[in-house]
Amino acid sequence: MTDDIRARVQAVLPGVRSDLEDLVRIESVSADPARAGEVRRSAEAVAQLFRDERFEEVDIVSADGGAPAVIARKRGPEGAPTVLLYAHHDVQPENDHADWDSPPFEPTERDGRLYARGAADDKAGIAAHLGALRVYGDDLPVSVTIFIEGEEEVGSETLPALLREHQDRLRADVIVIADSGNWDIGVPALTTSLRGLVRVDIEVRTLTHAVHSGMWGGLVPDALMTLARLVATLHDDRGDVAVEGLHAGPAADVDYPEERLRAESGAAPGIEWIGTGSSVERLWTKPALSITGLDAPKVAGASNTLVPAARARISMRTAPGDTTENALACLVRHLEANVPWGATLTHTVVDTGEATQIDATGPAYDAARAAFAEAWDGTEPVDMGVGGSIPFIAEFLEAFPEASVLVTGVEDPDTRAHGANEGLHLAEFERVVLAEALLLGKLGG
Repeated sequence: MTDDIRARVQAVLPGVRSDLEDLVRIESVSADPARAGEVRRSAEAVAQLFRDERFEEVDIVSADGGAPAVIARKRGPEGAPTVLLYAHHDVQPENDHADWDSPPFEPTERDGRLYARGAADDKAGIAAHLGALRVYGDDLPVSVTIFIEGEEEVGSETLPALLREHQDRLRADVIVIADSGNWDIGVPALTTSLRGLVRVDIEVRTLTHAVHSGMWGGLVPDALMTLARLVATLHDDRGDVAVEGLHAGPAADVDYPEERLRAESGAAPGIEWIGTGSSVERLWTKPALSITGLDAPKVAGASNTLVPAARARISMRTAPGDTTENALACLVRHLEANVPWGATLTHTVVDTGEATQIDATGPAYDAARAAFAEAWDGTEPVDMGVGGSIPFIAEFLEAFPEASVLVTGVEDPDTRAHGANEGLHLAEFERVVLAEALLLGKLGG
């Protein structure tokens, strides 16, 4: 059976790749209002792909003024389970074209990878679903619902409304979310935990207006120095987050070799890791806190005055098992308790996203692990955590608590999603398609 499915995958792959290349040529950057038309064109192209596969009820939908998503359905045998296949057709901005080795929206193959914005994240997720479905044609072993979102890269703001409005159409026994990755080239994975996100902008004010640093320095604290002292309290001397009350937990017993950590992280030579515990605990199941932006005068042209106010953006990743409500309260309490010299502190919540912990047990997960092992020639999949956040997964779990949610994907450690030279490893992509086709067959029994 596996050999037959493998042969069918190889037969459909050229057409799937051609469709993927057509999709990535569409500049569906959801963060750019000027390209809203491209996002719409992308949704129309996706809808047509599933119409061509003889799906029924193929609709482009939106909610609360959000970006267009695609919902489609195709029925399998009577009594067969329903599987929802999720991916997203919007992409990140390409940023400076000079950083790319080839045009970002022109798919280009080099050394076994296909390079383009969205070639992996996440138009390859759409292509993987297409490939698995084309293996079966009109003889699907399960009923399939397609849900291709259009605003994942800008936070899925209207996703909860979409899930509410189309709950009956989207309800499924198994949900396959193809928006993550594998542990390594040749090693598949199921993503079973993701950290949450709390982003907060803080402002420290020490003066009502700027004053001469010679006249008042030594008596009045400037806002930059005050902000620096406050930010420094967020970690202890070992580099662990010093905010009390945050949750942390154990991680899977997975070896993350030092040379891989160095290569994949882009750490500068000689840099020391921060924090305590295993590397995967620090990356997956403990909180992390970073300063991702500062508002302050530039060095060039800075005047000889005390800065009256300074702002910083704090990005905190919360551990699975924590809530954004608790994490935000703990962070604000810490900041208020540690702001020095009586400075005025204000904060503004930018956005939040819940962490996810999946109980990856039961028949659907057994079927997935067996399918992955077959597709990767006997290599068992790793239960992997992800340090980043995909908040919408928690929303799927909440909307469909009876469903088994499988988080899979096409990415690998060198995919460079969101960065320049994003690329899809073509040989691994073939395994992803094979694994999903085998999974559908196993779920159909």
